[in-house]
Amino acid sequence: MEKKTKQLETFENEYPNRNYTIVHTAPEFTSLCPKTGQPDFATINVEYIPNKLCIELKSLKIYLSSYRNDGIFFESVTNKILDDLVVVCKPRYMLITADFNIRGGISSVIEAEYRSDDFEENIF
Repeated sequence: MEKKTKQLETFENEYPNRNYTIVHTAPEFTSLCPKTGQPDFATINVEYIPNKLCIELKSLKIYLSSYRNDGIFFESVTNKILDDLVVVCKPRYMLITADFNIRGGISSVIEAEYRSDDFEENIF
């Protein structure tokens, strides 16, 4: 099976000496509940401060779409997305927020965060 990270592409950050925030919102994320096989729907927000590389949007869309047939828990998919994106673009900072639609009367928001070793908390 091909690794999902192979679907992700990057491009060179033209402003690597500046801290700035990029936010991508994907409102049509779908995966499957590993218990019931029913679809789970979410809005995925990818917020990051790039270092040398930025995430290419078409590849991000294809990458996120690749989860539509995967049986995976909310917490796992959110952390997996973070891990995969960090591997490919090596950001200074990244926050993945997965806002899942209500299921069984309960809504769930999962956040997974990454900070590089050289990330300074007082950059803002």
